[in-house]
Formats: sequence, structure tokens, C-alpha cells
Amino acid sequence: MHIEMITEPGDPQRPNEDYASAALPASGTGGALVVLDGVTPPIGDDGCRHGVPWFVARLGGSLLELIGSRPDMTLAACLSSSLERVAVGHSATCDLSHPRTPQATVVAARWGDERVEHLVLSDSSLLLETTTGAVLPVLDGRLSELPPHVRALRDQARSTGAPEDRAQYVRAVEALRNAPDGSGFYTAAADPSVAERAVTGSHPRGEVRALLALTDGATRWRDTFHLGDWADLFELVRREGPRPLVAAVRSAENADPHGTAHPRGKRHDDATVLLAVPADPA
Repeated sequence: MHIEMITEPGDPQRPNEDYASAALPASGTGGALVVLDGVTPPIGDDGCRHGVPWFVARLGGSLLELIGSRPDMTLAACLSSSLERVAVGHSATCDLSHPRTPQATVVAARWGDERVEHLVLSDSSLLLETTTGAVLPVLDGRLSELPPHVRALRDQARSTGAPEDRAQYVRAVEALRNAPDGSGFYTAAADPSVAERAVTGSHPRGEVRALLALTDGATRWRDTFHLGDWADLFELVRREGPRPLVAAVRSAENADPHGTAHPRGKRHDDATVLLAVPADPA
């Protein structure tokens, strides 16, 4: 198995809230990967004394351990159990019902001799390269499908840059995050049942050549700066490695520091790329 990864903070003065890890089971057969993107809360109370980096480190570590050691559990079950573990770890000291309690997007994958399984929750991405050379994106598109009134608030906030417009947009998005009526989008927070909302699936192992997991700070290459499509992005990483992809994003961000040509919520964002090329199945 060949693994390459990079994770880089958007701001060197702030902790990186992304998480990336991969594992090869002791049997030497198969493998697993986990990539998380912690959700940065607005300044103010979030009900938790620990913070987002603490949350993603514990969730990521637990999730990788279960995915790698419990092949009898589905990826969704592994995520649910991991969320429960982390919640128990700080429920006595923190308000886990707070809408800004630490949370994260999730990409997870596991492969063995027969199948490649995948799970995606929120706006991090997983790309599968098939043995025919096609690139299949596995995406959770719910965050990109915001209601018209919320998109209008987003556009207004980006246009004016006014703090009050930004705050109004943030409140509207928070009302949609993990909404119990299913009208919004979902992140991994304190409720284990959110794992049932994840995008899951599998492919025959013999049809998948490589996997590429990315947080949205890295997929800005395609989604924000339109430097190519998914196949182009995968080709860049396969040819040159993960670092040039992040470098290209940083260059594009620096060329448009105020988001005039390419509107975005932050000038820079944490960016993580993990490429996994499993060994040929036996």
C-alpha cells in the first residue's frame, strides 16, 4: 500500500482543525483512511471547554481504530460508536446540546481483498480512481444545496463584508446544520445517529486503483478557483503528490486575497490531502 498525505493550516497562528490518518492492519491485508475537517465556530461560547482540535483528534483516532480493527462493523456503525465514545469523554464538563459544540466533516474508507467501502459526511470529498482510469467523486452535496434565502444571505455577506451580514448568514447556516427535520445538512458532532445520514457505498476491490480524500480547503482548487475538474485534480496529485495541489490553492488565494474574483468564507482554509494506492488484491 502506498500512502501520501499533507495537511496545512490556513493560518499558521491558529491550530490546524483538519485530521488525516491511514492504517494497514496487522494482517497486512487491506487498509483504511480517515480525513476530518473541524468546523470553526464563530468567536464566542460553544459550550465546550476542549475545542475543535481536541474533538477531531479523538474522533479521528477512534474512527480509524474501529475501521481497522472491526471489519464486522459498517463504516456508519464505526462512526456512530466513535461519536458516542467522544461524547462520553466530555459530556460531564461540556454542553453537548449547544449548536456550536465541536463538530467535523468526515471522509472514511476501508478496503480488503473483496470490497472498497466509503463514507462521506458534509463537504469533504473522496475520489475513487477506477482501473479504467475514470475518477468517481463521492460527495455529500447537501451543504451546497442551501435554500435560496440562505444563498442570498451568503452572497450579501461576501459582497459587503459587513460583520452584521456575516453574522446573519452564519445564524442561517447554523439553523440548517443537523436540523432534526432533515431540511439541512449534517456534520459529525455529539449525536451518534447522524452517522445514518452519511453517504455510504462500496465497490468491488478489483475496480478501484486509488483513493484520494480531501478537505474543502484543498478542493478549492476545483470548486472555488476552477483550475480543473476532478479528473485533473486527481491526475495532479498522482503525478506530483499532494503538496503541489495545496501550493496551487495557496497561490490562487494569495492572488485574490479579498475574495473579489473568487468569493469564499475565509481568505485561507486548512487544507488536507490523502492519497492511498492499495496493493493489488491477491
